[in-house]
Amino acid sequence: MLVPGRLFLTRGSGRHREKLISWESALHDARISSFNLVRVSSIFPPGCKLVSREEGLKALVPGQVVFAVISNNATSEPGRLIAASIGLATPRDSNRHGYLSEHHSFGETASTAGNHAENVAAQMLSASLGLPSREDTAGNDRKRCGEFAATTSIARCATGDRDGLWTTVVAAAVLLP
Repeated sequence: MLVPGRLFLTRGSGRHREKLISWESALHDARISSFNLVRVSSIFPPGCKLVSREEGLKALVPGQVVFAVISNNATSEPGRLIAASIGLATPRDSNRHGYLSEHHSFGETASTAGNHAENVAAQMLSASLGLPSREDTAGNDRKRCGEFAATTSIARCATGDRDGLWTTVVAAAVLLP
């Protein structure tokens, strides 16, 4: 079975006149540009451990196929605020799975985007645990999850380059064996 045992969060941003190179620059800033990234959906596996980026990177080699939950956003519009974030909600019972959520937006700060992603992950965890959804009270799901889970997020925001270069932001949860 291929079930990750560790995970780390990372983020980055990049700028370039070519959109693809801006994306690559954001991955480089996040320190994950040397891996073959495979996007996966949003399950934090049972028993998985959140580790630092430095510890996680030590377990990887350039060219390795790496699974990740990735959020990204890009603009070439001068002055436009963009954000990408990953939220994580984990149950207190490590035998149960948690959730990761990806969020990308325009006009939000990193803090706002991170909080949004964290709240979405908490809502998904609440639903999986059979708790009623509280969509009408934004932010309360994360607080309510505090009774049975930990939540966190990582986000990056940037303002579109004044000369119209592509600006890209990325946030990722990288899954490790």
